[in-house]
Amino acid sequence: MKRIILPVLACGLAWSVQAASKPNMVYILADDLGYGDVQCLNPERGKIETPHMDRLAAEGMIFTDAHTSSSVCTPSRYGILTGRYNWRSHLQDGVVWGFSPPLIAAGRLTVAGFLKEQGYNTACFGKWHLGMTMPTTNGELPKGRKPKQTNIVWDGEIKGGPVDLGFDTFYGISASLDMAPYIWIENNRFVGALNNTAPIRPAPGFTKEQVLPTIGQKTIDYIEQQDGKKPFFIYVPLTSPHTPVIPTKEWQGRSDLGHYGDFVMQTDHVIGQIMAAVDASEFADNTIVIVTADNGCSKAAGTHGGKREGLAYFERQGHFPSAQFRGSKADLWDGGHRVPFIVRWPNGVKAATESDQTICLTDLMATCADLTGAALPENAAEDSVSFLPAFTGKPIISSRTGIIHHSISGHFAYRMGDWKLLLAKGSGGWTTPTEKEMAKIPDAPEGQLYNLAEDPGEQNNLYLKNPEMVETLLAQLKADIAKGRSTDGPRQDNDIPSENIKLWKGNVAK
Repeated sequence: MKRIILPVLACGLAWSVQAASKPNMVYILADDLGYGDVQCLNPERGKIETPHMDRLAAEGMIFTDAHTSSSVCTPSRYGILTGRYNWRSHLQDGVVWGFSPPLIAAGRLTVAGFLKEQGYNTACFGKWHLGMTMPTTNGELPKGRKPKQTNIVWDGEIKGGPVDLGFDTFYGISASLDMAPYIWIENNRFVGALNNTAPIRPAPGFTKEQVLPTIGQKTIDYIEQQDGKKPFFIYVPLTSPHTPVIPTKEWQGRSDLGHYGDFVMQTDHVIGQIMAAVDASEFADNTIVIVTADNGCSKAAGTHGGKREGLAYFERQGHFPSAQFRGSKADLWDGGHRVPFIVRWPNGVKAATESDQTICLTDLMATCADLTGAALPENAAEDSVSFLPAFTGKPIISSRTGIIHHSISGHFAYRMGDWKLLLAKGSGGWTTPTEKEMAKIPDAPEGQLYNLAEDPGEQNNLYLKNPEMVETLLAQLKADIAKGRSTDGPRQDNDIPSENIKLWKGNVAK
């Protein structure tokens, strides 16, 4: 696939990984940003201008085969921060809500906790969406997306959130902007209070449209406060371009794709502001900036004129949010979990380079261990492999046989090399044909098998034609589940018994 890469002057850059001291890291996670929404990744069929992400790519490396561990928000975030597949936790499908309890167990090592042990300052600005124990009047947390009444003690202390999981500093919101509560949280305290009889109303001074700019500004302020004496890790989970699609007034009408296109452009602008703060520092050359996303573009983004048209609306305008890949957020097909992944690190990555090696967002923790020269405990980062060798064009050395994908409904897929097995008859998510629709076709194969080298769009199902490959991939998937890890090391326990992790959904007995 052709890409637009802006020319940069790379001469004289010191890019030896061995020569670099512990690098700083700014890890920016866009929310529901499709692979094809970034112009330089999809120049022929992408219609949204993203100059800052394009520049990041021109000054660094594009990973063209990067995947989230799930095709939906919460589980992907779990995988990023723990280096462990989300379905090893008790969450087997769906997401948590704004008032949900912590998904990451107390005592489990996170990327932030690990880097803090290595002397890093650690901060998180943005959307947490991994649960936290909020103080209540009776010890019971509210349930659901938008409860009508709550029992929160708004001046009480929050437990099990970012500052209890390795972050020195947190400023953000508990979950998405389409679920309550709408209130800022600073470290382990609410900023203000809500009315428990009307908890879906925003807190005084809280405006949904200003959340994205505020996240950007808090990140910039933190960067400007660093003196370079200690390395830092900043995790920046943005709220955009996830629904509600709410670009601020000055960004409305900037694109030809309605509010969604405008919101992507504003997201790119905030990324550019953070890049500028890094560039203005004295430690820019030894700061890794990573931009990626938690899953593919959401079908809900294609809502225009009150009609929910899905991605078909964009495609009619000549914009393909998933580029050449099939599916979108929530799905097992690659459009659900293949995401942009751009790395800039002047001291360690040559400009205008590209890697087609397969990586997973669970790989961050092992990469951080490689970067710092510190060993990971045996009971941490069980599904994490360092992609550091790829920075200098070397092959990634992995004890992991393949990568496991997971959909919103808990359907599994297994990727090994060019082969991908889906334990679903349809998308496993929201895209047609869904599992419910495929259940009406009596002779449909019980699964799907694709050779991605020959068929990146996942159109030619080889499930019935290559039963040997099906059995090979299925056996490896079962082994990775049973062992409690997909990398070398001692067997670990999943949070629920392995036999309760349901591989096949529906009526298929395996």
